[in-house]
Amino acid sequence: MQFARLGPIGSETPAALVDGVWVDLSPVTADIDGSFLEASPVDVVTAAARAGRLTPIIDADALRIGAPIARPSAVICIGMNYAAHAAESGSAPPEVPIVFLKTPNTVVGPNDAVHIPRNSTKTDWEVELGVVIGKRASYLDSPADSIGHIAGFVTANDLSEREFQLEISGGQWSKGKSAPGFNPTGPWLVTPDEVDYRNLRLRSWVNGEPRQDSSTADLIFDVDTIIWQLSQYMTLEPGDLVLTGTPEGVALSGRFPYLTAGDVCEIEIEGLGHQRQEFLPSV
Repeated sequence: MQFARLGPIGSETPAALVDGVWVDLSPVTADIDGSFLEASPVDVVTAAARAGRLTPIIDADALRIGAPIARPSAVICIGMNYAAHAAESGSAPPEVPIVFLKTPNTVVGPNDAVHIPRNSTKTDWEVELGVVIGKRASYLDSPADSIGHIAGFVTANDLSEREFQLEISGGQWSKGKSAPGFNPTGPWLVTPDEVDYRNLRLRSWVNGEPRQDSSTADLIFDVDTIIWQLSQYMTLEPGDLVLTGTPEGVALSGRFPYLTAGDVCEIEIEGLGHQRQEFLPSV
């Protein structure tokens, strides 16, 4: 099943795609949040649809698309999780997952405009598979347990300011990852039964020119391993977002210019949808 949040910023309507039609989930939940995601959302929506409780959203295709999840309690990210990207970053592939955080307020709609951060000269794009937690995960016994704690998957752009991240970071990355709008997410949350999350094509473009083209089959640490590993060090809560790393083809490689005002970045993951951001001057 696909879930979305449609409408103006701050007033999004929770929605699900049922028989090819976007329906309003307001009768069963206030939002696509942790409480909804841990309560067997597919079963809840299916039962409500059969009971005639859900009505179509008028002109759904014309509405703004918000992030498909409400603000999570945490956004946890995995760095350098594709060998070729580690190489273009000048690093050897990591032996254990590299973990950093983005602030939850970076999560915005997939097509919302993004301002270049003030004093930025190295704003970069990163297409990533996002994992949305559906059931609390703490000290999982093995990677095989991870899928039972996953509500679904999303397309995400882990936007980064490389100077902030690497040169004036103080030794950690989050400073370069947390500018306003630096986590476009969506358009949809897709449940695990509808995608082969182990082998999804990821692509990005800047001003129509190809940049990244890879597959989640090339992850160093796969989704199941990531969730299991994270659960050994922190508790993942329903609605939390985990970003799994980006493949090669970013500006940090030196092969492409960094983003500036007026640029348009597009990213796409097979089965999870397409994003488009216009970059605006700093404010």
